[in-house]
Amino acid sequence: MKLYIAEKPSLGRAIAAALPKPQKNHKTHIELANGDVVSWCIGHILAQADPEDYDAELKKWRMENLPIVPEQWQLKPISRTRSQLTVLRGLVKKADEIIHAGDPDREGQLLVDEVIDYLKVAKTKKANIKRLLISDLNLAAVKRALNSLKPNSEFIPLSISALARSRADWLYGINLTRAYTLQGQKTGYHSVLSVGRVQTPLLGLVVRREQEIANFVSKPFYQVQAHIALNQDETIAFTAKWQPSENCKPYCDEEGRVLVKSLAENVVKRIENQPASVDNLISDEKKQAAPLPFNLSQLQISAAKQFSMNAKLVLDVCQSLYEKHKLITYPRSDCQYLPKEQLKQAKGIVNTLAQSSLPCNKPAQDANTALVSKAWNDSKITAHHAIIPTEKSPENVSLNTFEKNIYLLIVRQYLIQFYPAYIYQQTKVTLLIAGGKFISQAKTEKQLGWKALFPQSKKSQTVKTNTQGKEQEVEQSLPPLTQGQVLHCQHGELVEKQTSPPQSFTDATLLAAMTGIARYVNDPEIKKVLKDTDGLGTDATRAGIIDLLFKRDFLKRQGKSIIATEVGVALINALPEMATLPDMTAQWEATLTAISEKKASYTSFMQPLTHTVTDMVYGASQQSFAGLPKVAFKPKRGKRSFQKKRVSKAS
Repeated sequence: MKLYIAEKPSLGRAIAAALPKPQKNHKTHIELANGDVVSWCIGHILAQADPEDYDAELKKWRMENLPIVPEQWQLKPISRTRSQLTVLRGLVKKADEIIHAGDPDREGQLLVDEVIDYLKVAKTKKANIKRLLISDLNLAAVKRALNSLKPNSEFIPLSISALARSRADWLYGINLTRAYTLQGQKTGYHSVLSVGRVQTPLLGLVVRREQEIANFVSKPFYQVQAHIALNQDETIAFTAKWQPSENCKPYCDEEGRVLVKSLAENVVKRIENQPASVDNLISDEKKQAAPLPFNLSQLQISAAKQFSMNAKLVLDVCQSLYEKHKLITYPRSDCQYLPKEQLKQAKGIVNTLAQSSLPCNKPAQDANTALVSKAWNDSKITAHHAIIPTEKSPENVSLNTFEKNIYLLIVRQYLIQFYPAYIYQQTKVTLLIAGGKFISQAKTEKQLGWKALFPQSKKSQTVKTNTQGKEQEVEQSLPPLTQGQVLHCQHGELVEKQTSPPQSFTDATLLAAMTGIARYVNDPEIKKVLKDTDGLGTDATRAGIIDLLFKRDFLKRQGKSIIATEVGVALINALPEMATLPDMTAQWEATLTAISEKKASYTSFMQPLTHTVTDMVYGASQQSFAGLPKVAFKPKRGKRSFQKKRVSKAS
């Protein structure tokens, strides 16, 4: 008997639909006509054991018992799904062959692997386990996956990475939550101080941003714009911005902005009615390829910007589009690339979209499936690929507004892979006026390419300035110019601006911060080992972590802004800096990725982590929590106390 073990019932039923009929459907499994069986987990059906499961004495929170480091790690059945585990136990014993059908990510790999290990599957049977990778629940896609089984042994590093993450979260969350809660209790704060290796640095980012805003002092700075004509008798053709020289540095801030008004006023006077010679002229044709298809984080960021949807809502909508409607591929993906094998389905997907009545039909009709973008790259694929539409037609599928918006975002990001590059002419001219250097830039579009699928904003003829007072590219047209040509500066214009504070985090910017955490890391040595895409948490967990901070009353919303609550601020101020910075956690995430790629080992990750937790527990005993508000502890439902609160998933 072959036994297929899926991660959840919906996946199990999709697998069964592609296997021999007739079938007997049971609540816990499906029997096939040939005697094979499809069963499933219901998400995680095993959990890390609690401290008291190792030693009854650890039920009470005492500083002298910390750190708690299990010598032999244990799992225990989750009570609500214990009956499903019992069914799997019986089926595993009868099975001659097992097919692992967890979701195609590290958590999905571990979820089924840990059940197999817990049920003590024989070595020989375990060595022959096959891996079924399904990212599209439609029948044709499932059949293709069933014909492409791989040895499960190939995915052991992915499972080890997930196991290391799980145990790291337990060690860090259990020990530090207990240590800091006990210290807070001494100062009258009788509530749990939940601490996690991801949630606490994330909260720290928000708290520090709000502190920067509160402490920000706006200051004026000055720019000079030269209004240039082709000659004295012509009207103004374009403007150019003054570039302060080295001699001006004492009068500028660290961003190179002029802080002394009289200096800028002097430049304005000097350049009036003066010749302006073209000192340097650079004009290049630039090509911009289409952005890659979405992974989950990039989709969440786009949805937050365009529809003001939070990360949790986007994930929930994606799960519905994947499991219920079968319109998109597996959504909890951290990959933005596609396997070359997928190109075989590209024409069918695009044709299906072209025949739909959705707004994507015209862009799909204009797509050229003969074009192959950089998205198709087998070397970039791990256990899963980018989120794309499936071959199933969206016609006659009832989608709510959220589902339709997210689906169309995913479709557009897929269709642009079949559009040509965006081409434009970039021109930069450097002028010399009265001994000063002035620069003007222009961009002329030559081919819209993939940008034709995105709304085009009207171009501004003036300088754009972002919220920090830093200038962005000037979008204006330039007349034909030649090197050495002498133009005329009709007059100078003094532009006074104010520096602006950084903006509060929003759903989009907080997710972006988690995704590219390297720019928030202080330690230069840690920053060196991080890639631009290394982040806090994973694509699959970030929405849950942000949601958790809201549930714990550490974060709140103020319009579109996400800010820290009084409790959140007090907690970060009370904790040692090491626990609130993303440095250590970002490096851990990079190491976990390295484990999954066979570039690091479980031991090289867990040993230093254990030492770090031990040091931090000791540090907690020396930490003052006097700044926390006085909170009287109120037990819930009489018997439960804060000492019994589950913190094993305080990630």
